[in-house]
Amino acid sequence: MTSERVQAVDADPRRWKALGVLALGLSMIVLDGTIVGVSLPVVIDALGLDFTDAQWVNSVYSVVFAALLIVSGRLGDRLGRRRLFIGGVVLFAFGSMLAADATSATSLIVGRVVQGIGGAGVLPATLSSVNTLFRGRERTIAFAIWGSVISGMAALGPLLGGWLTTSFTWPWIFLVNLPICVAVIVGTLLWVPETRARDGAEGFDIAGVVLSAGGFGLLVFALIEGQSYGWWEPLKDLHLLGLTWSTDAPVSPIPVCLAAGLLMLGAFVAVERRRAARGASVLVNLHLFDSRGFLWGNTAALLVALGEFGLLFVLPLYLVNVLGLSTLGAGVVLAVMALGAFLAGGLTEGLARRMPPVRIVRIGLALEAGFVALTAVVATAHTAPWLLALLLAGYGLGLGFASAQLTGTVLAEVRVEQSGQGSAVQSTARQVGSALGAAVIGGLLSLQLAHTLPDHVDEVPGIPPQVSSQLVEATRQSAGSAIDTLRAQGTDGPLGAATPAAVSALDDGFAEATRTTLFAASGFLALGLVAAFRIPGTRTARSTAAREAGGSAAPDPKDAAPAAER
Repeated sequence: MTSERVQAVDADPRRWKALGVLALGLSMIVLDGTIVGVSLPVVIDALGLDFTDAQWVNSVYSVVFAALLIVSGRLGDRLGRRRLFIGGVVLFAFGSMLAADATSATSLIVGRVVQGIGGAGVLPATLSSVNTLFRGRERTIAFAIWGSVISGMAALGPLLGGWLTTSFTWPWIFLVNLPICVAVIVGTLLWVPETRARDGAEGFDIAGVVLSAGGFGLLVFALIEGQSYGWWEPLKDLHLLGLTWSTDAPVSPIPVCLAAGLLMLGAFVAVERRRAARGASVLVNLHLFDSRGFLWGNTAALLVALGEFGLLFVLPLYLVNVLGLSTLGAGVVLAVMALGAFLAGGLTEGLARRMPPVRIVRIGLALEAGFVALTAVVATAHTAPWLLALLLAGYGLGLGFASAQLTGTVLAEVRVEQSGQGSAVQSTARQVGSALGAAVIGGLLSLQLAHTLPDHVDEVPGIPPQVSSQLVEATRQSAGSAIDTLRAQGTDGPLGAATPAAVSALDDGFAEATRTTLFAASGFLALGLVAAFRIPGTRTARSTAAREAGGSAAPDPKDAAPAAER
């Protein structure tokens, strides 16, 4: 029988201090997911990154994160969530030092990988600890704080990144994590109690670990590298672990990786079902997905994260390279999202008294999708930054509403003793969406640039076709930073008097591609809204009421697994 080995923490006055420490640790890893984006133009120039390198630096953190979250959640249940949290913070600090000391794309990506491993220990530990430490109305407030931290810190990341890059140097976007790590570890030792859960099942699901991590890793690798290696026809050699996939091969490695990733994830589901049927330990109890709230809530979380992080990948490149803002200026524009998010966090509790949480989620997602679409409409090479900031404030308001309530809605029917698994699945959905956001939206941007840039540059008089092709390729490969370089050269550059016209053409082409990608991001947010309408609001309300009465929610007979299996 499952038993939760937790003290009577509801009466423990440390729980609010513990929430503060957990929120600080959460802030650190969320910031690191967005602080890099606005600094990418500077990092690209300093380390000589190409477009694919930039995508990997921005997304490999989320890829590793997503691959290991389910494993980490299960380890936290077994070994202790506080122990996992501290271990994750230590690894995260080490990865931050490696990234700050990077001198090439490879060393920077290695640092980001280590950060991702550490972050994978931090995130599910914070969420499952909150789910365990709080009951009733306090749990609703705690989840609102947790969600507001995610949305607010994600929006503040670009401002902090822009300030650090402008006032100091780009390595400080990683070094800033070190004092925070020390404060989090000290606070954890003082105020965060240890919690864990035992389910009585023997052994550890090694097959599940390999299949889930491998499946997610291959899937996102294929989406990120599709432009580089070719979606079907091989464009260049792939060198990995001493082996080479040659351009002479009949097919690119990308469709093979896609197929292998999907097969591994399918095998993961089959293995988990078989192990659960014979009472063996599993990484995820798939009966959690029998709850429509859990299923559609996680679907919404994945789609929304895809749109949100795709937006945060594209906008900094547009603001710096097309509008000519400094990294600090771009950070200020993007940070206005945080004002809307924090405002929404303050309004959420009052709204929660008058309507179900899922309705607040729907309102938030509608605002997000709508304001991103409006941003796409107005985005040109000459758009005023204040107008973009105003629209992003509206987007941030929706972000705050959705994030503050989506987590609690997803976990409303998850029993306390399954906090680790439920939290890890929910976090995985977010992180897979984050990784796919940079991959899908970044890939779409690259495709659009290949079409829009030639249309504009070819019309510039005085530029030979060969030079025009070189300008287009340099701009696409550098994710737009070549425009800023050309702008700085002025008429003293190799293009002479044709430089201003060339810069204007490149700006127009990049802006047009940006509009397309923003519409795509808005579309993913709209799909998340559709998924949110599949979440049964009345059942969520019943579950919340049951929790507030004390203890775990009683599962709905139509949507919950049998008690013996849970």
